[in-house]
Amino acid sequence: MSSQGEGEAQVKRRFRLTRSGDFQRVRRFGKSYAHPLIVLFVFAKHIVPEGYPCGTASEAPGVRVGVAAGRTVGNAVQRNRAKRLLRAAMQNLYPKIVPGFDLVLIARQPLPSAALTQTQEALFTLLSRAGLLSPTHDG
Repeated sequence: MSSQGEGEAQVKRRFRLTRSGDFQRVRRFGKSYAHPLIVLFVFAKHIVPEGYPCGTASEAPGVRVGVAAGRTVGNAVQRNRAKRLLRAAMQNLYPKIVPGFDLVLIARQPLPSAALTQTQEALFTLLSRAGLLSPTHDG
């Protein structure tokens, strides 16, 4: 069954990147920020690349996040652990991200053996470097 206790805290499907075309667009036209554990690609949704068709699902005002782990990360168990770590780290930071961006998080090889706190710190560092975190005080 898909209704699990942790399902309530997950980012809703409309705020996730799911189509390969969306991933390709973010990776091709977005800006990248690297960390030893994670690579972050950021694409501003209000910018439409030349020659790219308009009218995609990226017109939603919020932040959409995609998570990927290639075979260089390890076997399927390690790749899935890496993706779970990235999703868990993103849950705490998601409300603090400035809207209007598509993000792709790509796991690097050491990530499956990292702790959640290390992953959160790495993600916080990348989001800060990208200037995507909103100020702590609203107003």
